[in-house]
Amino acid sequence: MIWIWRIVALVGMFAFMEFMAWFAHKYIMHGFLWVLHKDHHQREAGFFERNDFFFMLFAIPSWLLIMTGMMNDFDIRVWMGAGIAVYGLTYFLVHDVFIHQRFKIFRYTNNAYFRAIRKAHKVHHSHLNKERGECFGMLVVPKKFLTEGKNFNKIHRKI
Repeated sequence: MIWIWRIVALVGMFAFMEFMAWFAHKYIMHGFLWVLHKDHHQREAGFFERNDFFFMLFAIPSWLLIMTGMMNDFDIRVWMGAGIAVYGLTYFLVHDVFIHQRFKIFRYTNNAYFRAIRKAHKVHHSHLNKERGECFGMLVVPKKFLTEGKNFNKIHRKI
């Protein structure tokens, strides 16, 4: 029974982090910490960006939860911290590797969901300034982009 709560904590924190990433992106990165996020939109940096600082910012609560949970007989905090860490890994793979191609792998896909993720992010980056942004999430995308991705696959299967 204890394993169920551990899984719920891990999956729950993973899901909560999608909301936190959306909130932080919209109100913090495109708000008072735009100075750190700006180079991500305007490509002022090279391989590393000031925007990479946010990775560390999100890693701190994960580390603290895992550490304090381990110090207390591997209580629920370990699994909450693990949920944040798994989201961080997912974010890195989806955002930095798949979308922005910081590493040239996973370049092509016919999957409608992954096409939708790329489209939503492309729409987000069509705004070079912090104002008028849209599509601030990563894994949850507007339905219209999912529909576009599905329609793309239907059209290209017939060819």
